[in-house]
Amino acid sequence: MKWSGRRQSDYVIDQRGNSGAPRRRGSAPMGIGSLVVVALAVFALGGDPKTILSLLANQVQESTLPSASNSRPSSAFDSEESKGLVSVTLADLEDKWSEIFAQNGARYTPSPLVLFRGSTNTGCGYGETASGPFYCPADGRVYLDLSFMEDLMRLGGKGDFSLAYVVAHEVGHHVQTLLNPGRMRGRKSQEESIAVELQADCFAGVWAHYANKERDFLEPGDIEEAIQTASAVGDDHIQKSAGRAVSPESFTHGTSQQRMQAFTRGFRSGEIGSCS
Repeated sequence: MKWSGRRQSDYVIDQRGNSGAPRRRGSAPMGIGSLVVVALAVFALGGDPKTILSLLANQVQESTLPSASNSRPSSAFDSEESKGLVSVTLADLEDKWSEIFAQNGARYTPSPLVLFRGSTNTGCGYGETASGPFYCPADGRVYLDLSFMEDLMRLGGKGDFSLAYVVAHEVGHHVQTLLNPGRMRGRKSQEESIAVELQADCFAGVWAHYANKERDFLEPGDIEEAIQTASAVGDDHIQKSAGRAVSPESFTHGTSQQRMQAFTRGFRSGEIGSCS
């Protein structure tokens, strides 16, 4: 991925030296990896991750979340280099989505991206590393603890474009909020939750289409990395990686096949209409 020396976003908020106090949860955060760390951690402790997975299917919780620990070991991904890649990716997403919105007679409002370690306060309540990267509709921000990438690599993610795909997916949730605010708020059925996640994957593919076609941004193998990462965060793959039987009734993000297909559809078409 050719990102060095390119424009960086003015909307990256680095809070890695801070941790927030718990607040009551508002709109549910929308995330690519909310299942990953939790399911693996529960399995490692001898528990049944299916219990956690079913709870995560009901994302809105009207309760105060417990404090998160900031004792997680430092990650090679939690670096200034990773921050630079995130910032350049976010800037390019801002440029492309601004163009797409303008072509449709609308104005794109950028989403700030908050880097944090361990835990942070959000408009949707208390955010933790264990939630994975997520988007909060209530404050319009993306939240990312870069150490999540360690878990993603263990699941099969690969390369720097994996991180770009994660950012593009979460910004995809912001695009959804701008296009249809009502859809992003409140409790969702399993079918609705999966549809929202797959559309965000498709929107990430739309961006990748233009990053490859117009911006000389991608290198050989980058799209394959994104598709592999989409596969790695499929609900079925996560459950298999935890050593458990696949439990479709607990899915919230879609299967590996569905996620790969959604990203590929957006990448091939370059049209947001293909993501409906």
